[in-house]
Amino acid sequence: MRIFKYTLLSLFFISIIACGTGTYAAENGLPIAVPEDVGVSSERLQVITPALQKYVDKGQLPGFLTAIARKGKIVHFEPIGMQDIENNKPVEADTIFRIYSMSKPITSVAVMILYDEGRIKLDDPVEKYIPAFKAMKVFNNQQTQTHTAKNKMTIKHLLTHTSGLTYGWGDRPVDKLYSKLKIFDRDSTLAEKIEKLSDIPLVFEPGKRWKYGVSTDVLGYLVEVVSEMPFEEFLQKKLFIPLGMDDTGFSVPPSKVERFAGIYRVTETGGLNPVGKPPLATDNVTFFPSGGGGLVTTAADYLRFCQMLLNGGELDGARILKQETVELMRYPHQKYHRDGWSYGFGFHVVTRKNRRSPGTFSGGGLAGTSFWIDPEKELIGILMTQILNNQYPFQGEFTKFVYQALIDSE
Repeated sequence: MRIFKYTLLSLFFISIIACGTGTYAAENGLPIAVPEDVGVSSERLQVITPALQKYVDKGQLPGFLTAIARKGKIVHFEPIGMQDIENNKPVEADTIFRIYSMSKPITSVAVMILYDEGRIKLDDPVEKYIPAFKAMKVFNNQQTQTHTAKNKMTIKHLLTHTSGLTYGWGDRPVDKLYSKLKIFDRDSTLAEKIEKLSDIPLVFEPGKRWKYGVSTDVLGYLVEVVSEMPFEEFLQKKLFIPLGMDDTGFSVPPSKVERFAGIYRVTETGGLNPVGKPPLATDNVTFFPSGGGGLVTTAADYLRFCQMLLNGGELDGARILKQETVELMRYPHQKYHRDGWSYGFGFHVVTRKNRRSPGTFSGGGLAGTSFWIDPEKELIGILMTQILNNQYPFQGEFTKFVYQALIDSE
């Protein structure tokens, strides 16, 4: 009876390939497989959508797009809810999302492309390429005095967020300097932003500890300097075009604006407020070329990026990185949390089994997006949404349901 049930569910899954969502996922993301063929239960996958739908039904979140790939094949690709509540526009398979800090792994891969080409070394001081970072100042613990840095900031420090740079989110003296110098001013160029950063003291000596911050933005500018081409042009030429990531970049052209999701903020009462107005169909929406948080993409595009990494740097004949370079990126270089979390080059890395296997590398974005790549299980999970001030546990629920759906490792 159980085998018969799985057969019916598998036939149902095959039937969705003919619909728009399945066709788009197969043509623009990865091939589709019957879940059981790659060790995933069709029956258990069915719990994901209702679990996330409840947040939409309660008015707590606008919508989602969830995607799961196993052994190089898509087993789940599901839009839920709305991308634009005010205009009653549902999330579609090709909806474009702001991914904020999920830009960091992409920028880090760009840096490692230069590393593979022999154009940089990980221990190179940043000042070799960005002279403004010479003789950086460092705050004492109280941020009342500064001294000249004893350690030179290196490219590896930027990749592992051990550079001494921060985000300026708070009320300490360093945070006030980030605000005063308008570090996140959209009207500045990338070069101007980096010049401003060089005037702000670091919060610790480079290499001494971990602090999430604008390190990856500096890496984006470093790519621009070393490659002698605009950062976005480098990404397009070396990464997005080879991988077929046609909807990824720092802008949304007018021809794609209809697919661009609105973004919302959770209110104090648990409701939703739109942030800004939806762009017009004639608008060219552009974002600051921030290596740390400026990109937009689709779930299908990001699946291809993740699968390239899971494959050891190659996808569909396009070799982006050497396999040993990918292994270097996902190595736990810097421990930052006692519960088994470290940081690699642009990724959080699991070092002690939780729901995910040790060696899983992952990331997330400010608007609730997240992904993980589990090499042991040959598994990728992606969740896209557009919500600020999130207070709901949907990411953990999604992860739990995905791992519960695996049947070949029970």
